[in-house]
Amino acid sequence: MTTLLRPHTKAETPDTLNVSRAAFPGDPGEDIAQLVNELLHDPTAQPRLSLVALIDNTIAGHALFTAVTIQHDNTPRPITASILAPLAVLPDHQNQGLGGQLVQHGLNHLREQGTDLLFVLGHPDYYPRHGFTPAGTLGYNAPYPIAPENADAWMVQTLRPDFTRHAPGTVRCADALMHERHWVE
Repeated sequence: MTTLLRPHTKAETPDTLNVSRAAFPGDPGEDIAQLVNELLHDPTAQPRLSLVALIDNTIAGHALFTAVTIQHDNTPRPITASILAPLAVLPDHQNQGLGGQLVQHGLNHLREQGTDLLFVLGHPDYYPRHGFTPAGTLGYNAPYPIAPENADAWMVQTLRPDFTRHAPGTVRCADALMHERHWVE
């Protein structure tokens, strides 16, 4: 079994959307596939990194990283940041480390590009394994309120060891992601 991680191509978009549908069965999968499609075409998501994991030349996983800004009093902070949304792996390949490989590959790419912070709204038992910590405790607010019992699902990772600017504020995502329905964990 050969695994290859690389940027996704436009021709692979239908297969990439199918990974989201399969990874999150039912209505959530359709909603996530629609979000992915919107983010892939949203100019406010730039710079964007869309990665696929191929196993034996078949797309088995996808991770999408899009640009965000951090605002305080409606003023953007001078920080380069992104958000991981979503991460999807086909059910037959889940719990085998493929998602983690996509996360790490994306983290490495974003570090090379000089990104300061990476945010995620996800499972608080999964993402800390990859270096994420609760974002709210550092003063970084999600675009929409997160229920207190799910506050640890809103996470951040500092990508540069020399990053010392702590500039709390509210994260502003690409237009496609700025809908309250996407902020339920």
